[in-house]
Amino acid sequence: MTTDPSRAVAAGSIAQWDHETDVAVIGFGAAGACAALEAARGGATVTLYEASSGSGGASAMSGGEIYLGGSGGTPAQRDAGFTDATEDLEAYLMMAGGPDADAAKVGLYARESLAHYEWLVAQGVPYKGTYVPGKVIEPETDDTLIYSGSEEAWPFSEKAKPAPRGHVIQYMGWGGGRLLVDTLEARAREAGVDVHIDARARALVRDEDGTVVGLIVREDGREKAVRARRGVVLATGGFCMNREMVRLHAPTALRCDSPIGTIDDGVGILMGQSVGARTIHMDQFFTTCPWYPPESLVKGIFVNAAGQRFINEDCYHGRVSRTIVDQPGKKVWLLVDNAIFARPMELARVDLTAVGETWEEVEAELGFVPGTLATSVAQYNAHAAGGVDPMWHKAPKWLKPLDEPPFAALEFDLDSSYFSFFTLGGLETLPTGEVLDMRGEAIPGLYAAGRVTCGLPRWGAGYSSGMSLADCTFFGRMAGKSVAARGADTALAAE
Repeated sequence: MTTDPSRAVAAGSIAQWDHETDVAVIGFGAAGACAALEAARGGATVTLYEASSGSGGASAMSGGEIYLGGSGGTPAQRDAGFTDATEDLEAYLMMAGGPDADAAKVGLYARESLAHYEWLVAQGVPYKGTYVPGKVIEPETDDTLIYSGSEEAWPFSEKAKPAPRGHVIQYMGWGGGRLLVDTLEARAREAGVDVHIDARARALVRDEDGTVVGLIVREDGREKAVRARRGVVLATGGFCMNREMVRLHAPTALRCDSPIGTIDDGVGILMGQSVGARTIHMDQFFTTCPWYPPESLVKGIFVNAAGQRFINEDCYHGRVSRTIVDQPGKKVWLLVDNAIFARPMELARVDLTAVGETWEEVEAELGFVPGTLATSVAQYNAHAAGGVDPMWHKAPKWLKPLDEPPFAALEFDLDSSYFSFFTLGGLETLPTGEVLDMRGEAIPGLYAAGRVTCGLPRWGAGYSSGMSLADCTFFGRMAGKSVAARGADTALAAE
């Protein structure tokens, strides 16, 4: 049998099923682990297929940070003196979701976020519970709570009371995602999930009425037909590693040099489309160049090739980076004075390209049209001296006139600086995890969760750290519960 993920296989062509299960889950990152776990706890027999040689995916490459809050606050928030109303969490997530935020998903997650935190803890996910103030990407210690987005920055702070919501797994240094996935994997195996590694999903199988009834998996050197009596859950990640799909759907992301993923080849999206699934926001992606810490650099200003500011620098590093990618040309500069000068971390690959005793000297060294960059700095300095930023509304605590020479320009070059990225668009789903077709109706037997879908994070300029793992873990759980319940309903009807 020769299969193609973009073409479904007719159930009538299957002479014999090689394996039968209630639920087949494809992908063993955080989304797949949570879906499999909840489906098994819902009474279904669950088989999980992972294309690589073990669990992980992009989830294991992350910092293990989950965006949580609401209902007055998690224990870490309350212990640090923060209250977090559900309404504020919901308002922030709606803004972060962009022009087409999913109100149903946002509302459900905001209401259930505290309970989801408690569920994570019950699975053995460890949180120290301590708060780290300031502008950080991830704690270098094993602390828990950080501001992980644009909560304190305009325009978000105008509509939602700020609170730190990034909850980082207790892990020394960066990269706690591996521990998170290991913890979820252990619970899934304990629940009886049958895990198959080195098993690559090749196609969905559907019957005559369009119901997804199984899949084709390549395992042990041959293709096998797997019947899934209750349904299939796609949890295969995004498509950032598939350059052709990126070119077709999110060509702006090609300006970024470092996709974040393991396989992330879009196979789940193609499989969903093969049975009529609808995709949305395929042009959207997250990107970042880690330009802080140190946080003193937040007091600098970014300018583009025209010498103009284009962002309030106190917002989330990913929002700044996504806006950088949209600027004309391939370079932007962070302007600093001697009082705040520091070099970004080495990972960012940011060069010091101009130094001068006046901003006119810096302007000339960078080759700007005379009076452009220097005028932008002069305007900024005049307002910053009065504690205001009428153009971009940077918060007063980050405002400082750049008036202490020598002055410098740090260059961010899309051809040489580090801009990592992953995709945000994907299959459209209900909060239950059911995949929708082109008419907006659920495709029977097909569920999805994580970056194979377009979930809570769906707008690159609104992303905050922890949103993907929040989406993967919570809506992975919803998909697992839903597919198990569908099978239970079917069984009762048969009786």
